[in-house]
Amino acid sequence: MQLTVWTYEGPPHVGAMRVATAMEGVHYVLHAPQGDTYADLLFTMIERRGKRPPVTYTTFQARDLGKDTAHLFQTAAREAFARYNPQAMLVGASCTAELIQDDPAGLAQAMALPIPVIALELPSYQRKENWGAAETFYQLVRTLAGKQAKPAPHEGGRPLANILGPTALGFRHRDDVIEITRLLGLLGVDVNVVAPLGASPADLARLGHADFNICLYPEIADTACRWLERTFGQKTVHTVPIGHGATRAFVAEVAALAGVDAAAVLDTVGCLGNMPWWSRSVDSTYLTGKRVFIFGDATHAIAAARVARDELGFEVVGLGCYNREFARDLRDAAKLYGVEALVTDDYLEVEAAIQALQPELVLGTQMERHIAKRLRIPCAVISAPVHVQEFPARYSPQMGFEGANVLFDTWVHPLVMGLEEHLLTMFRDDFEFSDASGASHLSSPLPARVSGEPCPTRFRSGWEPDRPDTGLGVGASEASPSPASSGDFDAGASIPTPDPSLAGRGEWSPDAERELLKIPFFVRGKARRNTEKFAAEHGLAAITLDTLYDAKAHYAR
Repeated sequence: MQLTVWTYEGPPHVGAMRVATAMEGVHYVLHAPQGDTYADLLFTMIERRGKRPPVTYTTFQARDLGKDTAHLFQTAAREAFARYNPQAMLVGASCTAELIQDDPAGLAQAMALPIPVIALELPSYQRKENWGAAETFYQLVRTLAGKQAKPAPHEGGRPLANILGPTALGFRHRDDVIEITRLLGLLGVDVNVVAPLGASPADLARLGHADFNICLYPEIADTACRWLERTFGQKTVHTVPIGHGATRAFVAEVAALAGVDAAAVLDTVGCLGNMPWWSRSVDSTYLTGKRVFIFGDATHAIAAARVARDELGFEVVGLGCYNREFARDLRDAAKLYGVEALVTDDYLEVEAAIQALQPELVLGTQMERHIAKRLRIPCAVISAPVHVQEFPARYSPQMGFEGANVLFDTWVHPLVMGLEEHLLTMFRDDFEFSDASGASHLSSPLPARVSGEPCPTRFRSGWEPDRPDTGLGVGASEASPSPASSGDFDAGASIPTPDPSLAGRGEWSPDAERELLKIPFFVRGKARRNTEKFAAEHGLAAITLDTLYDAKAHYAR
């Protein structure tokens, strides 16, 4: 456990809450002090749920430590059972309560409640949130799945599948389930149980009735799927359908296990979508080869790298994840792109990697969104942890063919809008687009011109009369800073800010920084790297405007 400003994962009991909150008829009694009851906000504020999570806290205080805190736990458990009447109960301790070793498992067993009670042993100082969710789901499945359940003849002879892994507070899990259920229906496959999301203990008892399982989120469901395979002999679909190509592979894998024909779906629905069309279009050449840095949970990061390279034509220059349980999978994926895998839960390491690589697009979590915004790099969120804006009220899946369209929009728009921002910056001195002017679409009078001031030109050809062309971008004259962009990416900012990545590589002068910011954002990183390399090779301690011009001339040969 590490004290930090930001964290990619909470302690494992937060993962247990995600499973309990996702299900119906399950209650979680958590032995925890007052300070550990913050998790309610995650579901009611960030995920915008209409009800509190089904969690009862013992909320012992410092003065209670001299008394019998075990009695507090048993009292809380009895009251929770009487009030909520759950079909099953989870019991465990938070990271703080773990230190006093009250043994919630033994205390709950001694109470002999008339429902299944699943004791969670979650080592808070060795494991984290995703592992806690996976362990909780596994313990629920192992306890509640009917051992005698076997696949039975279904109505109409249609095969049955379980969809496993979606939880509360998951990144677009609700919409992914809708999309995958729709795809299965088109294939002629019925859904037996979706779990944990929306499932009850009675539903988990029916898991063995399915012909096969779909492991939609390996971080949550992989352990449970392997147990179901050993216990019931059920095969598992492991392909994660993120991106157009992966969705086609997913459909083919499901069809093979279900014994149905995938051609009808692949030849109709599988041929639709904007991403494949755009990838074949002339428009895509504007963004081909863009350098992208990817970081998130392993499932979404690996899938994003595949989509970025194979479907959008980007170049993957960085790939990483924060959940170490899947480090081997991520390292294998990183080898495909010739990059070094970054496996860390320290956001400062991620920030340093982004600064060093200077990508043109960042695909990451909410924390990478903050990092990229500060570094003026376009960013799209692809993975938890996320904030409230990534729980939209609209339908917005990440998986399936419709999910591929969402990815197309989400990833391409920051680059395209960045181009628009840069155009506004280029023409900031134009009388129509000047900061001192009113909005160009309103019929407001132009500001009066000072006597003797040259008349502003309507179009600038890329150079200024008083300074030679830099060759690094349109040489718009220095103007007053524009208002900060309201979006995640401010490509038009003109106020230089210190860049920590410059430490030890020569300080940039304010004039050089301002000139650098006039270069289009999609080549600005390359111009910065080339200039710093030129300065280092020539032993220059400071990077001035002349250094920038000299570096441009050197690399233009």
